Formats: sequence, structure tokens, C-alpha cells
Amino acid sequence: MQRPDDSLDPNRWRALWVTLVAGFMTLLDVTIVAVALPSMQQGLHTSPASVQWVVSGYALAFALTLVTAGRIGDAFGRRRVFLAALAAFVLCSAAAGAAPGIELLVAARLAQGVAAGSIAPQNSALIQQLFRGAERGRAFGLFGATVGVSSAVGPVVGGLILALAGPEGWRWIFYVNVPVGLLALFLGFRLLPRVAPGGRGHLDPVGVALLGAGILALMLPLVLAEGGGLTKVWWLFPAGALVLLAFARWERRIARRGGQPLLEPGLLTETRGYATGAGLAALYFVGFSGVWLVFALFFQNGLGYSPLMSGLAVTPFAVGSAVAAAVAGRLVERLGRLLTVWGLVAVMAGLGTTALLLWLAPAGPAAWLAAPALLLGGLGSGCVISPNITMTLRDVPVRMAGAAGGALQTGQRLGGAVGTAALPGLFYLTLNATHDDYHEAVALSVGTGVAAMLCALAVAVRDWHRDRPRDDRRCPPETSHSHTHAGQN
Repeated sequence: MQRPDDSLDPNRWRALWVTLVAGFMTLLDVTIVAVALPSMQQGLHTSPASVQWVVSGYALAFALTLVTAGRIGDAFGRRRVFLAALAAFVLCSAAAGAAPGIELLVAARLAQGVAAGSIAPQNSALIQQLFRGAERGRAFGLFGATVGVSSAVGPVVGGLILALAGPEGWRWIFYVNVPVGLLALFLGFRLLPRVAPGGRGHLDPVGVALLGAGILALMLPLVLAEGGGLTKVWWLFPAGALVLLAFARWERRIARRGGQPLLEPGLLTETRGYATGAGLAALYFVGFSGVWLVFALFFQNGLGYSPLMSGLAVTPFAVGSAVAAAVAGRLVERLGRLLTVWGLVAVMAGLGTTALLLWLAPAGPAAWLAAPALLLGGLGSGCVISPNITMTLRDVPVRMAGAAGGALQTGQRLGGAVGTAALPGLFYLTLNATHDDYHEAVALSVGTGVAAMLCALAVAVRDWHRDRPRDDRRCPPETSHSHTHAGQN
């Protein structure tokens, strides 16, 4: 009975923490920079549209890289790709911090986004490779906590660095990655397993080009939204959809001919839970990613909070998310999709109540009154992101784990791009229509994010009802056996 466990890497948990630290840095850099944009604009004497590329360019490069980097890790070795990408991320962080002008800063951030997008799919793939059975659920629980908490605490960490470092504090938002990244790089060389690559090294260049073009077409109008991109290049949305359709047909053709597609068509059609989980994640991140910018705008511009105080105001959500995600990793094997259903109900209730309180409560005690509701929302979020990652990837064969993890996170990044463009845009539209009523603007914007989560809840409930008879019949030994078997594919 102990032989399968004896075959596992004895350093697997320490190796996991190395990958989680690196993943935390890359995801934190999506949100941490947002609170520093005014300081960057003043320090570099540039326009708001130019400095916005520091955030949006990173997110764009991140999303474009994920699937291809995951496939490269599957083919050439995840350890090799992880360490090379982490070294590049550290160098780009140093270059961003030292940038004398906006052009070099944006260039460094684009390169940093490519490095971050190369690290991310290796994290989930290494979990697939290193862990089996119930341990895999706990590992994904920690990974899910990293995803959720890194996004939620970005404004807090960014505000704290700006408060401590002074006028040029925005540079330290990038410099702080250097010592942490170097330590993770050193430990990664020592602890990450050396495993033979799982593929023949074929990268499907046509698939890479089609997928990259499709994602770029879908994301570019969102990235340019603040400068009118949604009206000027709206035609990229249908063009991107057509390119992605061509990508899907090309991948099926490669698979039929016995080749190695960039993304296995069977992931969506034959792998239990993958398509549902990817769709749920994309819908959830529309609301989840967008509300943080809305809260920052409300607390800083509407109530006059400092960046640090604005970040602290949403800390209850981060705390709840961290606690719940760690616990949810242990419950997902027993409760399955029902856990995400409960989590979605809780996060919708928490954020919906927060929206009402910020709309109706006086400005002075607004943050204090909203704290319990934000804590409830964080607890719910921890039961969504972590279990959904586990259930989406648990039946994926290890040989495809990198590409599968990259595709899952691409959906999250696309959903996040929609939310980050739409919710702050709605916030500004409401301000203009109501003569700067910040309370109504935050309520309407956060409420719209909750509506996106309602769509995710519909997907989760449908999946729970579909699988409930099968889950009721399944006994614990069979469950453990099926996961062990899936992990060995």
C-alpha cells in the first residue's frame, strides 16, 4: 500500500513552495502596479494612456504566452523552462525598476509578462507531476490560494511599498522581485525534480501563430479600452473568434494525423471536467479581477484614501480567501463541485452586500461596515478558485499538464481582461451620468461583477447536477484509485 507513495519525490512539498513563491510574484505583478500608476506618471512625466501600458502590456504578454509555454514545458522539461523563465523575470524586474523613461519601462514590462506567462503553466504542471491522490488536492489548494490571494493583496502590498519608499517608491515595486526571485531560483535549482521531457519537441508553429493571433485580437481592444479601443477596433472581436475557430480546426487536423497539437482537442471533449472548469474560471474572473480596480478608484478618488489605506480596506477579502483556499484543498475530494457552488453563493453574497453598503452607508464608516461582507466574499472565493483548479486539471494526463494549465489560465486572463476593462469603464460612465456620485458608481460596477459570477454559478450548478449521481455511487477507494491512475497517464 505504501509503494506508490515511496515512488514520489521526497522534496515535493519544498519544491511546491518554490513554485508557489515564483507564481505569487508573477500574479502579484498584475495588480500591484495599478496603485502606483499616478506616481509613475508624475515621475516619468508621461501621459495616462502611456503609463496604462505598464499594466495592460504585462497582462497582454502574460496571456499570449501561457499555452505555448505550457506546451514547451511538456516537450522540453518543466524544470528547465521554469528556471529559465524565472531568471528572465528577475532580470526584467530589475530593468523595469531602473527604466529612465516610459518606453523602456513598457518594453521591460512586456518582456516580464512573457517570462511570467512562461512560469505560470509550469506551476500547475509540476503539481500534476509531483503529487497523487489526496495530496494533489491539497497542493492545488495551496496553488489556488496563491492565485486568489496574490490578486487580492496586490493593492495592499503596492500601497505599503509606496508609503515606505517615498516619491520614487514605484521603482521598488519592481526591485522587490529581485531578491525574492534570486532566492527562488537558487532553491529551484536544488529542489525541482529532473525529469525527462515528455514529448518529441514538436511545437506546432501554425497552431502557435493562430492561437497567438486569436488571443491578441480578443485582448487588444480591452487593453486599449481606456483610449477608446472598444469603439475603434471592435472588429477585432469577431476577427479573433474566427482565428480561434481556425485554430481549433487546425488542432483537430493535427491530432487526426497523429501529430502533436499545441492543445489536445481531447482536453475539451474527452477530459472530464476540463471544459466546464475552464469556462467557469473565465466567467468568475470577469467579476473577480475587475472589482479590485473599482474598489481602488472608489476609496482613493471617491473617499480620499491613500494607496495603503485603500489596500487595507479590502484586506478582509484577502484574509478570507487565504484561509478558505487552504481548507478547500482538503474538502474538494469529498464535496466535489458542490464546494464551488457554495463558494460562489458566498462570494456573490459578500460582494453584493459590500456594493449595497458602499452605496448606502456614510463615507466615514463605509470601509469598516463593509469589512464583514468582504470577509464572507473572501471565504467564498477561496472555495471557488482552488477547488475549480483541482477539478479542472485532476483528470488531465501528466504529459499534457503544461498546455492544459496554460489554457486554463489563459481563460482566466481573458476573463480578467474583460472585467478590468468593463467594470472600471462602467464606473466612469456612472460618474459622468450621476455628476460624480462615487457611491452609486461603485455599487453598480461591483453589482455587474456579481452578475458575471452568477453566470459562473449557473455553470457550476449544472455540472454538480450532472455529476451528482456518479459521485453518490462512487466510494472512497475507487475515487483514490481513479485519481492515482489519472496522475500516472
